[in-house]
Amino acid sequence: MPAWKNCAGVSRRDCLQLGLGTLLGGGLATALRARAADAPHPSGQAKSCILIWQDGGPTHYEMFDPKPGAPAEIRGEFTSIPTAVPGVRFSEHMTRLAKQLDRFAVVRSIRHDQGNHGAGNHYMMTGAPPRIPVGCGAFVSFHPSLGSVVAAEKGAPAGLPPYFSMPSMSRSGGPNFLGAKYAPFVVPNDPNGAGFKVRDVVLPEGLTADRFDTRTDLRTEVDTFRRFADKAAADPAAGLDEHYHQALDLMNSKEAQAAFDVGREPERGRDRYGRNAFGQRLLLARRLVEAGVPFVTVYDGGWDHHTDIFPSLRTRLPAWDHSVSALVDDLRQRGLLDTTLVVALGEFGRTPQVNARGGRDHWSNAMSVLFAGGGTPGGQVVGATDPKGFAAVDRVLAPENFASTVYAKLGIDPGKILYTPQGRPTHLVSDPTPIKELMG
Repeated sequence: MPAWKNCAGVSRRDCLQLGLGTLLGGGLATALRARAADAPHPSGQAKSCILIWQDGGPTHYEMFDPKPGAPAEIRGEFTSIPTAVPGVRFSEHMTRLAKQLDRFAVVRSIRHDQGNHGAGNHYMMTGAPPRIPVGCGAFVSFHPSLGSVVAAEKGAPAGLPPYFSMPSMSRSGGPNFLGAKYAPFVVPNDPNGAGFKVRDVVLPEGLTADRFDTRTDLRTEVDTFRRFADKAAADPAAGLDEHYHQALDLMNSKEAQAAFDVGREPERGRDRYGRNAFGQRLLLARRLVEAGVPFVTVYDGGWDHHTDIFPSLRTRLPAWDHSVSALVDDLRQRGLLDTTLVVALGEFGRTPQVNARGGRDHWSNAMSVLFAGGGTPGGQVVGATDPKGFAAVDRVLAPENFASTVYAKLGIDPGKILYTPQGRPTHLVSDPTPIKELMG
């Protein structure tokens, strides 16, 4: 199965064919056009969040919660290794993160009851369970996503969107009733590729700066014409002008160009993250939060290992471990780790029993989540699963606690009441209780 698909057979192209690309992850001009005013900037320890979304459901056994004492059909083929914290062990391919555990925390006891991709994705991406039964391949949005809420609450530096997602948007990563202005700006291209460019940030190919200036001058002239009998306040086109010019400003912004230009990084710095799409997206995420963007999702698909989990992860996990550990270390060395929250998770964990196809299936009774930065006390494991990893049994937590922790760390009250355009009140998080061990 290709890395960009899960067992529901849903791809990024499918999302675009469903017509969701423009509304939920459209171009920058569209995002800026829709944003009417800067949002307030509440104070909090963390200023930004990098969410590493492991779409498909990463295995807790082969990453952060190995069970070396369990029978082989549960334990799997990998051994475990010690970490920087005495008595805590990770799976054998988490070598670099194992040495860094004093700098981050792992929660082993989040669980929920949504065992398919659509519903599990929604629950973890929003902190709200879906309101109706949701199929595995569904793209659903019953509640604003973490990224959209943070975008609405914290805003962004002038000329930059407040919410990015690379290389695509998670199926429940949209704004729901907050409106399209808080949808993520999607950067689909591979920063590791030659000639990497971000659409809407550079001039279209074949259009010189002189021709571009001429076109904008022409638009300015046209916009001075009286629009028939419409009053300016009632004319929908009139309201586009300011946001159109914001998009133009971005193309001329040295700060924005610098943030997107990963080529400015020293070769050694790029090598440090790994010369692959995932590693270079983490590097770009670091550059974006360094420029003041409050929320960046790095969508990392292909974790739905129903078959051949061990040969697949023998290749994938060392590179993933390399890139994520590089991000944490780089943020720390730059003095950004205290103000940048990094979280890594998917929609659920994997089944205890290795199936007949050499894989593990969906399992929402247990999962592991990495928390680093943003004032998170390092060197701890929160909660535990039973000796065979079937279920969270100590310090059992829910997606609501996860979402509340992210919001609280970013200075957003998880108990806040939101209002739909129709005036209907809704809780940001129904149980606004953050994970106290992570709050520092």
